[in-house]
Amino acid sequence: MLYEVLHTVVPPLARAVWRPTVEGVHNVPMTGPVLLASNHLSFVDSVVIPIVAPRKVVFLAKSDYFTGSGVRGRLQRAWFEGLGMVPVDRDDTRAALNSLDVALEVLGRGEAFGIYPEGTRSRDGRLYRGRTGVAQLALTAGVPVVPVGLLGTDELQPVDTNLPRLAKVTVRFGKPLDFAGRFDGLAPGRARREATDEIMAAIHALTGQELAGAYNDRPAEA
Repeated sequence: MLYEVLHTVVPPLARAVWRPTVEGVHNVPMTGPVLLASNHLSFVDSVVIPIVAPRKVVFLAKSDYFTGSGVRGRLQRAWFEGLGMVPVDRDDTRAALNSLDVALEVLGRGEAFGIYPEGTRSRDGRLYRGRTGVAQLALTAGVPVVPVGLLGTDELQPVDTNLPRLAKVTVRFGKPLDFAGRFDGLAPGRARREATDEIMAAIHALTGQELAGAYNDRPAEA
């Protein structure tokens, strides 16, 4: 209910203020489980995508955002819950596994789940090699992946700033990638790596970002 109420107010207001350019929205399936895999430039990315997507998109957020006290804490919790975000304890040693479990639960309900294959925000605007968790989710759940390209969100809310600014933002949704049966016979690690690289290539095609060095500057798991 909170999501429905907030979503009828925030997206129209945000679009009126920032006037984002949105392309390829028809590529997002309106029903059924799907992964939205995006580049990551700013904290505000997890707000921008749900605002412009044609359906609810669930992102993970630090559990700290849901545990504050007082009026501010309640408002913050309501804001993140209203955007459809789900808390995860990133300080837990099992955080990565817990995140995958939560994502699979969301997909199992037939919902859309947003993920950043790079794992963290790019502080220099370059696109880094994706981590294979995105492919593990796609292959385990048997769901399509919609690549998403964000441009300008690093100007909308630069790293280490608290409030958004006026900036030109573009969101591009690419054609869904379906990996069903594509990697049968490959070792699991190889299948995840190849699927992840394909997802990142699709994101790169949408953003045109400079690739980080030899595309291996930031280590990715095997």
